[in-house]
Amino acid sequence: IRRHQEIHVVMGNEACDLDSTISALALAYFLAQTSPAPKAAFIPVLNIPRADFALRTETTFLLRERGIPAASLIFRDEIDLGGLHHAGLLSLTLVDHHVLPGADAALEEAVVEVLDHRPLERDRGPPCQVTVELVGSCATLVTERILQGPPGVLDRTTAALLHGTILLDCINLSPAAGKVTPRDVACVALLEERFPELPAHDAVFGALQAAKFDVSGLTTEQMLRKDLKVLSSDELVLGISGIFVDLETFLQRPGLLQDLEAFCQGRGYAGLVLMTVSFNEHYEPTRKLAVYSQHEPLRGTLCRALEEATAPSLLLQPLPSPWPCVAAYAQGNAVASRKKVLPILRAAL
Repeated sequence: IRRHQEIHVVMGNEACDLDSTISALALAYFLAQTSPAPKAAFIPVLNIPRADFALRTETTFLLRERGIPAASLIFRDEIDLGGLHHAGLLSLTLVDHHVLPGADAALEEAVVEVLDHRPLERDRGPPCQVTVELVGSCATLVTERILQGPPGVLDRTTAALLHGTILLDCINLSPAAGKVTPRDVACVALLEERFPELPAHDAVFGALQAAKFDVSGLTTEQMLRKDLKVLSSDELVLGISGIFVDLETFLQRPGLLQDLEAFCQGRGYAGLVLMTVSFNEHYEPTRKLAVYSQHEPLRGTLCRALEEATAPSLLLQPLPSPWPCVAAYAQGNAVASRKKVLPILRAAL
């Protein structure tokens, strides 16, 4: 700010999963390499505090594998986006999301580009450039963008990061999981054509999936924070956590109710939705979800919205729950991921 240096930040969503992280790193790197006479510094920002990075076990694993030290990354608590924007120096590119959370509403006018793979929830007028395509991984859109650029910009490290991310996001390109599209498959093939030394699909997916589901040693609070999205209305804030153990196992954790209550109180959440997924050897998913709230009316509203949803229908079957303030379900429509469930919850709020 003191030097009046323009800063162009590329930032993923606040869950900061592997797709958000690698999309931000790869696109910022590409922009820095290809922008003509750049006035701005291009900076990928990981949209979590640095203290939370250790919880993103698949991301720390892949970056470590590729020799990228955590010390070279910039986290949300290490850059003053509000201050940069206030000084008129911020441009913001959003990857893997296109609506900033309420707390960041002031940054909306700094957004110059969006690259996302979920249905568009709000229009953005020019001059903002919007690319929204319903592919399995945002990293696919970043890969396409880089491959359309000057030859030679894509290096082995970036290719390996994008390759691993698409494979993890698209469940090893398995149609049974309901996530992959022909464009994801094409990008993986193009990356492998350019870099034949990239490791085999099964090895990449197996290692990343194992790292993602390794929650040994995490407290309940850390498990809830590991893959967390937040929805808010004028009155209420709701947390939606991806949980990386079986739902029944999670619900039997010692001290669970106190931990859920403390987590919600500490963050001002009126409730929590917990979502789990596991895959069999054919990459077919099994999904379960639970709704926790001490406020019975809110819990009832959320449960009804999820039970009665038609776009898509979740085909919920009640499961026994050890706690009256937690409603648990098996989700018959196993291809309806959190991305599909969020709009249902947002409408309910």
